[in-house]
Amino acid sequence: MANDFEICVFGAGNIGCYVGGRLAGARAKVSLVGRPAIVEEVATHGLHLTDLHGADIEVRPAQLRFDTAPNRAARADLILVSVKAGSTDEAGRSLAPLVRPGTVVISLQNGVRNADVLREHLPDCIVLSSIVMYNVSHRGEGRFHQGTEGEIIVSDHPALDRFASTFRNAGLPLLREADLTRVMWAKLLLNLNNPINALSGVPLKEELSQRKYRKCIGMAQLEALAILKAAGIRPARLTSVPPALMARLLGVSNFLFKGVAQSVLEIDPLARTSMLDDLERGRKSEIDYISGEIVRLGEQVGRTAPVNARLTELIKVAENGGRRHWSGAELLKTLKASGKSAPVR
Repeated sequence: MANDFEICVFGAGNIGCYVGGRLAGARAKVSLVGRPAIVEEVATHGLHLTDLHGADIEVRPAQLRFDTAPNRAARADLILVSVKAGSTDEAGRSLAPLVRPGTVVISLQNGVRNADVLREHLPDCIVLSSIVMYNVSHRGEGRFHQGTEGEIIVSDHPALDRFASTFRNAGLPLLREADLTRVMWAKLLLNLNNPINALSGVPLKEELSQRKYRKCIGMAQLEALAILKAAGIRPARLTSVPPALMARLLGVSNFLFKGVAQSVLEIDPLARTSMLDDLERGRKSEIDYISGEIVRLGEQVGRTAPVNARLTELIKVAENGGRRHWSGAELLKTLKASGKSAPVR
């Protein structure tokens, strides 16, 4: 039977379409709010959702409600906010006059501050942070693919009880954590690979098979770990290997790393980051809320973050029509020289 509550996905991009589509496939009442292009695509093709474990789910257009306007949020019992981090304030302002007091709002976004921004606009709602641990890529014509393993981790709250079985039936069990702060910083550490993957221009598995790209990731993560330590933040352990050790293991030989990777994270050959998708589609990325977050935290504790500042610069150059594709050797060289070399064009 269908559930007696309504879910609105506000910002139906890769994650929003994938999560919303799987919920709709489990007979939840789901509405999607997104850009005109994605609304037209879903209206035409429906959703075809796949994952690395072999899931293959078709959601017909008739099973979904979709729109470019936020009005559907007014009837929602649960709102999943999945806009880009830079659009969180705008999303909060759009939702504020519509949502009912007590509505549960979950931020399904990259970054560590989105739920706080939403709470400022929605003080009478139950606003919860969450982390989507897996990657979703958009393949066109309503096709979205989960290319890495992982779950949705959400701040624990009794209001989640009403929705838990629906998420579980959709193959999206909610892992509930009392304190999500350390987990969010740990996820941000993993996301420091996003700009490197975007600048590589290749799928994740191919990028991670190359030692020089991995050394770039390690540099960004070790810099971030030092700043987190200075700020008194101890990131959670999300994999079988602690964050500091993983950052160092990224630089080992390809042969040794292959064994490490197999024990830590399953990635299929087609997986890629949303930041790579953003560059290829000419969209603004979330770099300010990933590498840029490390730069900001460094400024707060009196530390510089030249590697992450350089990655931020390189992505913004690419967003503005500049160079997009870097070999591992080229990228490693420019990161090692960060703070010394001239601006990239």
